[in-house]
Amino acid sequence: MSAADDIDDSAAPLIEHLAELRTRLIYSVSAFLVMMILCFSVGGALLDFLLTPIERTMRNLGNPNPVMQYTAPQEYFFTLIRISVVGGLTLAFPIIAYQLWRFVAPGLYRNEKQAFLPFIIASPVLFVLGAAFAHYIVVPLAMAFFLGFADLPSFVTAIMAEAVPPPPGAELLPGADDAAPLPSSGVDIVFNGKVNETLDITLKMIVAFGVCFQLPVLLTLMGTAGLASSRGLRGTRKYAVVGILVVAALVTPPDVTTQLILFVVVYGLYEISIHLVAAVERKKDRQARKDGVIGEDESLFDIDGDDETEEGGTA
Repeated sequence: MSAADDIDDSAAPLIEHLAELRTRLIYSVSAFLVMMILCFSVGGALLDFLLTPIERTMRNLGNPNPVMQYTAPQEYFFTLIRISVVGGLTLAFPIIAYQLWRFVAPGLYRNEKQAFLPFIIASPVLFVLGAAFAHYIVVPLAMAFFLGFADLPSFVTAIMAEAVPPPPGAELLPGADDAAPLPSSGVDIVFNGKVNETLDITLKMIVAFGVCFQLPVLLTLMGTAGLASSRGLRGTRKYAVVGILVVAALVTPPDVTTQLILFVVVYGLYEISIHLVAAVERKKDRQARKDGVIGEDESLFDIDGDDETEEGGTA
Protein backbone atom coordinates (compact mmCIF):
# COMPACT_ATOMS: atom_id res chain seq x y z
CA MET A 1 0.00 0.00 0.00
CA SER A 2 1.40 3.38 -0.95
CA ALA A 3 1.76 6.48 1.16
CA ALA A 4 -1.01 8.15 -0.84
CA ASP A 5 -3.39 5.35 0.15
CA ASP A 6 -2.44 5.85 3.82
CA ILE A 7 -3.27 9.55 3.52
CA ASP A 8 -6.62 8.79 1.88
CA ASP A 9 -7.48 6.23 4.58
CA SER A 10 -6.67 8.71 7.36
CA ALA A 11 -8.56 11.55 5.73
CA ALA A 12 -11.97 9.91 6.01
CA PRO A 13 -11.96 9.66 9.85
CA LEU A 14 -10.76 13.26 10.06
CA ILE A 15 -13.62 14.44 7.87
CA GLU A 16 -16.07 12.40 9.95
CA HIS A 17 -14.73 13.99 13.15
CA LEU A 18 -15.02 17.47 11.65
CA ALA A 19 -18.58 16.76 10.54
CA GLU A 20 -19.42 15.48 14.03
CA LEU A 21 -17.81 18.57 15.57
CA ARG A 22 -19.84 20.82 13.26
CA THR A 23 -23.03 19.05 14.30
CA ARG A 24 -22.28 19.43 17.99
CA LEU A 25 -21.38 23.12 17.54
CA ILE A 26 -24.63 23.75 15.69
CA TYR A 27 -26.64 22.14 18.49
CA SER A 28 -24.69 24.09 21.13
CA VAL A 29 -25.02 27.46 19.41
CA SER A 30 -28.71 26.83 18.71
CA ALA A 31 -29.33 25.99 22.36
CA PHE A 32 -27.52 29.17 23.42
CA LEU A 33 -29.51 31.36 21.03
CA VAL A 34 -32.81 29.84 22.12
CA MET A 35 -32.00 30.33 25.80
CA MET A 36 -30.73 33.86 25.13
CA ILE A 37 -33.98 34.81 23.38
CA LEU A 38 -35.93 33.25 26.23
CA CYS A 39 -33.98 35.28 28.79
CA PHE A 40 -34.42 38.46 26.74
CA SER A 41 -38.19 37.94 26.69
CA VAL A 42 -38.18 38.08 30.50
CA GLY A 43 -35.23 40.47 30.72
CA GLY A 44 -37.11 43.02 32.83
CA ALA A 45 -37.95 40.43 35.49
CA LEU A 46 -34.36 39.16 35.48
CA LEU A 47 -33.08 42.72 35.88
CA ASP A 48 -35.37 43.29 38.84
CA PHE A 49 -34.13 40.06 40.38
CA LEU A 50 -30.47 41.01 39.92
CA LEU A 51 -31.08 44.48 41.39
CA THR A 52 -32.76 43.06 44.50
CA PRO A 53 -29.62 43.38 46.72
CA ILE A 54 -29.15 47.08 46.01
CA GLU A 55 -32.89 47.71 46.33
CA ARG A 56 -32.97 46.18 49.80
CA THR A 57 -29.84 48.06 50.80
CA MET A 58 -31.30 51.39 49.72
CA ARG A 59 -34.52 50.68 51.63
CA ASN A 60 -32.55 49.75 54.74
CA LEU A 61 -30.68 53.06 54.46
CA GLY A 62 -33.95 54.98 54.58
CA ASN A 63 -34.90 55.35 50.92
CA PRO A 64 -38.55 54.23 50.70
CA ASN A 65 -38.66 54.49 46.90
CA PRO A 66 -35.38 53.29 45.29
CA VAL A 67 -34.86 54.56 41.76
CA MET A 68 -32.27 53.49 39.17
CA GLN A 69 -31.57 55.45 36.00
CA TYR A 70 -29.95 55.13 32.59
CA THR A 71 -28.38 58.08 30.79
CA ALA A 72 -28.20 56.89 27.17
CA PRO A 73 -31.05 55.80 24.88
CA GLN A 74 -29.43 52.44 24.12
CA GLU A 75 -28.21 51.72 27.65
CA TYR A 76 -31.27 49.82 28.88
CA PHE A 77 -31.45 47.71 25.71
CA PHE A 78 -27.81 46.61 25.92
CA THR A 79 -28.23 45.96 29.63
CA LEU A 80 -30.94 43.44 28.79
CA ILE A 81 -28.65 41.98 26.11
CA ARG A 82 -25.91 41.43 28.70
CA ILE A 83 -28.34 39.74 31.03
CA SER A 84 -29.60 37.57 28.18
CA VAL A 85 -26.07 36.49 27.21
CA VAL A 86 -25.12 35.45 30.73
CA GLY A 87 -28.49 33.83 31.37
CA GLY A 88 -28.43 32.07 28.00
CA LEU A 89 -24.99 30.60 28.66
CA THR A 90 -26.06 29.46 32.12
CA LEU A 91 -29.26 27.78 30.95
CA ALA A 92 -27.66 26.28 27.85
CA PHE A 93 -24.59 24.96 29.64
CA PRO A 94 -26.10 21.51 30.39
CA ILE A 95 -26.95 21.10 26.71
CA ILE A 96 -23.51 22.34 25.65
CA ALA A 97 -21.86 19.96 28.14
CA TYR A 98 -23.96 17.09 26.79
CA GLN A 99 -22.89 17.89 23.23
CA LEU A 100 -19.28 17.96 24.38
CA TRP A 101 -19.84 14.57 26.00
CA ARG A 102 -21.36 13.16 22.80
CA PHE A 103 -18.30 14.34 20.87
CA VAL A 104 -15.58 12.93 23.16
CA ALA A 105 -17.40 9.83 24.48
CA PRO A 106 -16.72 7.59 21.42
CA GLY A 107 -12.98 8.00 21.99
CA LEU A 108 -13.07 7.06 25.69
CA TYR A 109 -12.89 3.69 27.38
CA ARG A 110 -15.73 2.60 29.62
CA ASN A 111 -13.85 3.45 32.83
CA GLU A 112 -12.93 6.86 31.38
CA LYS A 113 -16.58 7.52 30.57
CA GLN A 114 -17.58 6.61 34.12
CA ALA A 115 -14.92 8.99 35.46
CA PHE A 116 -15.73 11.89 33.14
CA LEU A 117 -19.53 11.91 33.29
CA PRO A 118 -19.86 12.96 36.99
CA PHE A 119 -17.81 16.08 36.33
CA ILE A 120 -20.17 17.20 33.56
CA ILE A 121 -23.08 16.82 35.98
CA ALA A 122 -21.33 18.49 38.94
CA SER A 123 -20.03 21.51 37.02
CA PRO A 124 -23.37 23.31 36.39
CA VAL A 125 -24.57 22.43 39.88
CA LEU A 126 -21.50 24.03 41.47
CA PHE A 127 -21.80 27.08 39.21
CA VAL A 128 -25.38 27.64 40.33
CA LEU A 129 -24.33 27.25 43.97
CA GLY A 130 -21.55 29.81 43.51
CA ALA A 131 -23.86 32.24 41.71
CA ALA A 132 -26.52 31.90 44.44
CA PHE A 133 -23.90 32.43 47.14
CA ALA A 134 -22.74 35.62 45.42
CA HIS A 135 -26.25 36.97 44.82
CA TYR A 136 -27.70 36.32 48.26
CA ILE A 137 -24.67 36.88 50.49
CA VAL A 138 -21.72 38.62 48.84
CA VAL A 139 -23.46 41.23 46.67
CA PRO A 140 -25.69 42.53 49.53
CA LEU A 141 -22.59 42.92 51.71
CA ALA A 142 -20.78 44.80 48.96
CA MET A 143 -23.75 47.11 48.34
CA ALA A 144 -24.13 47.82 52.04
CA PHE A 145 -20.41 48.60 52.25
CA PHE A 146 -20.39 51.10 49.39
CA LEU A 147 -23.76 52.75 49.96
CA GLY A 148 -22.98 53.05 53.66
CA PHE A 149 -20.32 55.62 52.83
CA ALA A 150 -22.79 57.54 50.67
CA ASP A 151 -25.24 57.60 53.56
CA LEU A 152 -22.65 58.86 56.06
CA PRO A 153 -22.46 62.48 54.74
CA SER A 154 -26.24 62.78 54.95
CA PHE A 155 -26.12 61.63 58.55
CA VAL A 156 -23.42 64.19 59.38
CA THR A 157 -25.37 66.91 57.55
CA ALA A 158 -28.45 66.13 59.61
CA ILE A 159 -26.47 66.45 62.85
CA MET A 160 -25.06 69.80 61.73
CA ALA A 161 -28.53 71.03 60.77
CA GLU A 162 -29.76 70.29 64.28
CA ALA A 163 -26.75 72.05 65.79
CA VAL A 164 -27.13 75.27 63.76
CA PRO A 165 -30.01 77.45 65.08
CA PRO A 166 -32.51 78.80 62.51
CA PRO A 167 -32.23 82.46 61.56
CA PRO A 168 -34.38 85.04 63.41
CA GLY A 169 -37.98 85.16 62.16
CA ALA A 170 -37.81 81.79 60.44
CA GLU A 171 -40.63 80.50 62.64
CA LEU A 172 -42.99 83.10 61.07
CA LEU A 173 -42.60 81.69 57.55
CA PRO A 174 -45.52 79.67 56.11
CA GLY A 175 -45.11 75.97 56.80
CA ALA A 176 -42.16 76.53 59.06
CA ASP A 177 -43.52 74.11 61.64
CA ASP A 178 -43.68 71.24 59.15
CA ALA A 179 -40.49 71.94 57.25
CA ALA A 180 -37.32 70.02 58.03
CA PRO A 181 -34.38 72.11 59.24
CA LEU A 182 -32.08 73.15 56.43
CA PRO A 183 -28.30 73.13 56.76
CA SER A 184 -26.64 76.52 56.55
CA SER A 185 -23.95 75.21 54.17
CA GLY A 186 -22.80 72.11 52.36
CA VAL A 187 -24.11 69.96 49.53
CA ASP A 188 -26.68 67.22 49.89
CA ILE A 189 -25.03 64.07 48.54
CA VAL A 190 -27.46 61.50 47.15
CA PHE A 191 -27.04 58.23 45.25
CA ASN A 192 -28.34 58.22 41.68
CA GLY A 193 -27.55 54.70 40.56
CA LYS A 194 -27.07 53.75 36.92
CA VAL A 195 -28.52 50.45 35.82
CA ASN A 196 -25.55 49.24 33.78
CA GLU A 197 -22.90 50.13 36.38
CA THR A 198 -24.81 48.48 39.21
CA LEU A 199 -25.51 45.41 37.10
CA ASP A 200 -21.83 45.25 36.17
CA ILE A 201 -20.86 44.70 39.80
CA THR A 202 -23.57 42.09 40.31
CA LEU A 203 -22.75 40.08 37.18
CA LYS A 204 -19.01 40.16 37.87
CA MET A 205 -19.55 38.79 41.36
CA ILE A 206 -21.96 36.10 40.16
CA VAL A 207 -19.67 34.93 37.37
CA ALA A 208 -16.56 35.12 39.58
CA PHE A 209 -18.05 32.97 42.35
CA GLY A 210 -19.62 30.60 39.83
CA VAL A 211 -16.24 30.04 38.19
CA CYS A 212 -14.40 29.75 41.51
CA PHE A 213 -16.81 27.04 42.61
CA GLN A 214 -15.51 24.96 39.67
CA LEU A 215 -12.21 24.45 41.51
CA PRO A 216 -13.10 21.01 42.98
CA VAL A 217 -14.26 19.82 39.56
CA LEU A 218 -11.09 21.03 37.86
CA LEU A 219 -8.64 19.65 40.41
CA THR A 220 -10.46 16.33 40.77
CA LEU A 221 -10.53 15.93 37.01
CA MET A 222 -6.79 16.68 36.91
CA GLY A 223 -6.26 14.10 39.65
CA THR A 224 -8.24 11.53 37.67
CA ALA A 225 -6.09 12.23 34.61
CA GLY A 226 -2.89 11.99 36.68
CA LEU A 227 -2.05 15.68 36.28
CA ALA A 228 -2.39 16.49 39.99
CA SER A 229 -1.87 14.58 43.23
CA SER A 230 -3.07 15.08 46.78
CA ARG A 231 0.51 15.28 48.01
CA GLY A 232 1.33 17.95 45.43
CA LEU A 233 -1.74 19.98 46.38
CA ARG A 234 -0.79 19.77 50.05
CA GLY A 235 2.74 20.87 49.28
CA THR A 236 1.58 23.93 47.33
CA ARG A 237 -0.81 25.28 49.96
CA LYS A 238 1.24 28.41 50.61
CA TYR A 239 1.32 29.21 46.89
CA ALA A 240 -2.39 28.50 46.63
CA VAL A 241 -3.05 30.97 49.46
CA VAL A 242 -1.16 33.71 47.62
CA GLY A 243 -2.90 32.91 44.33
CA ILE A 244 -6.35 32.92 45.94
CA LEU A 245 -5.63 36.27 47.61
CA VAL A 246 -4.61 37.75 44.25
CA VAL A 247 -7.75 36.41 42.56
CA ALA A 248 -9.92 37.74 45.40
CA ALA A 249 -8.36 41.19 45.02
CA LEU A 250 -8.94 41.21 41.25
CA VAL A 251 -12.49 39.90 40.94
CA THR A 252 -14.14 41.50 43.97
CA PRO A 253 -14.80 45.16 44.78
CA PRO A 254 -12.07 46.90 46.79
CA ASP A 255 -13.46 46.12 50.23
CA VAL A 256 -12.02 43.71 52.73
CA THR A 257 -15.30 41.97 53.53
CA THR A 258 -16.03 40.51 50.10
CA GLN A 259 -12.36 39.72 49.49
CA LEU A 260 -12.18 37.81 52.77
CA ILE A 261 -15.38 35.91 51.96
CA LEU A 262 -14.08 34.89 48.54
CA PHE A 263 -10.74 33.84 50.02
CA VAL A 264 -12.34 31.71 52.73
CA VAL A 265 -14.73 30.06 50.27
CA VAL A 266 -12.14 29.32 47.59
CA TYR A 267 -9.55 28.08 50.09
CA GLY A 268 -12.19 25.82 51.60
CA LEU A 269 -12.90 24.46 48.13
CA TYR A 270 -9.16 23.91 47.68
CA GLU A 271 -9.02 21.81 50.85
CA ILE A 272 -12.08 19.86 49.72
CA SER A 273 -10.35 19.25 46.39
CA ILE A 274 -7.38 17.71 48.19
CA HIS A 275 -9.65 15.13 49.83
CA LEU A 276 -11.45 14.46 46.54
CA VAL A 277 -8.15 13.87 44.73
CA ALA A 278 -7.04 11.58 47.58
CA ALA A 279 -10.28 9.62 47.17
CA VAL A 280 -9.55 9.23 43.46
CA GLU A 281 -6.05 7.97 44.30
CA ARG A 282 -7.42 5.44 46.77
CA LYS A 283 -9.76 4.18 44.07
CA LYS A 284 -6.82 3.80 41.69
CA ASP A 285 -4.89 1.93 44.39
CA ARG A 286 -7.77 -0.52 44.91
CA GLN A 287 -7.96 -1.15 41.18
CA ALA A 288 -4.18 -1.64 40.97
CA ARG A 289 -4.27 -4.18 43.82
CA LYS A 290 -7.14 -5.96 42.13
CA ASP A 291 -5.16 -6.16 38.89
CA GLY A 292 -2.06 -7.38 40.74
CA VAL A 293 0.05 -4.35 39.82
CA ILE A 294 0.93 -3.60 43.45
CA GLY A 295 0.83 -5.53 46.71
CA GLU A 296 -1.75 -5.21 49.46
CA ASP A 297 0.49 -2.91 51.54
CA GLU A 298 1.73 -0.83 48.63
CA SER A 299 0.35 2.35 47.09
CA LEU A 300 0.86 4.20 43.86
CA PHE A 301 0.49 7.51 45.70
CA ASP A 302 1.63 9.09 48.94
CA ILE A 303 -1.96 9.85 49.94
CA ASP A 304 -1.22 10.46 53.62
CA GLY A 305 2.03 12.31 53.02
CA ASP A 306 3.24 15.34 54.95
CA ASP A 307 1.53 18.64 54.33
CA GLU A 308 4.80 20.27 53.38
CA THR A 309 7.23 19.06 50.78
CA GLU A 310 10.83 18.48 51.65
CA GLU A 311 12.95 21.56 51.38
CA GLY A 312 15.81 19.69 49.76
CA GLY A 313 18.93 17.84 50.82
CA THR A 314 22.28 19.17 51.80
CA ALA A 315 24.83 20.04 49.24
